[in-house]
Amino acid sequence: MAVGMRGLLVLTLGLAMAATSSAAIYKVGDAAGWTILGNINYTDWTTKKTFHVGDIIEFTYPQGIHNVLEVTKADYDSCSNSTPIATHTSGDDKIAIKRPGHRFFICGVPGHCAAGQKVNIRVLKPRSSDAPSKAPALAPARSAAATPSGSSEPSAASPPAASSTDSTPDAPTTTAPAPNANGARVRGGYRAVVAMALAAVASMAMLQ
Repeated sequence: MAVGMRGLLVLTLGLAMAATSSAAIYKVGDAAGWTILGNINYTDWTTKKTFHVGDIIEFTYPQGIHNVLEVTKADYDSCSNSTPIATHTSGDDKIAIKRPGHRFFICGVPGHCAAGQKVNIRVLKPRSSDAPSKAPALAPARSAAATPSGSSEPSAASPPAASSTDSTPDAPTTTAPAPNANGARVRGGYRAVVAMALAAVASMAMLQ
């Protein structure tokens, strides 16, 4: 009985780990990679992808022929390689996305950026639907005011309840298309699997 429970526990934990691993890996340029050959349009490549926090951007290229510089928008626009934020030269650079916004990359070899070897990665913000919902505001209860000697004078009306509308507009929700086979993603249902894993751990503890 104990051996069977241990096996179930291992299987459940494995499923939980697989479900929570939601990162997608995007190879820049797909099969062509990071290059100036073949007139690769990296702007067009990014429009067909959907990038999220936690994803990985991979640059593959012949080491010593190209490199990858992360730069500011101004340096990206001007193809300046003088003050990079980060420099990568391994030939197989994997860069994790840790925050939403834009990430700008160029090849620092003279003339390569001007030839089109540059890419702007736009990372989406988390959807507002993932945030916990706000509790509705409750209207104050009204109390009947007693009038002396059976008078039928109406009591003062209670003031209307204040509006619960937040003065700050919610962040816009961006509906993103599903990534292609190059960026397969497992994002739904992992909370249920994690709950199953915790339940199995609790059962195991009770049997010991």
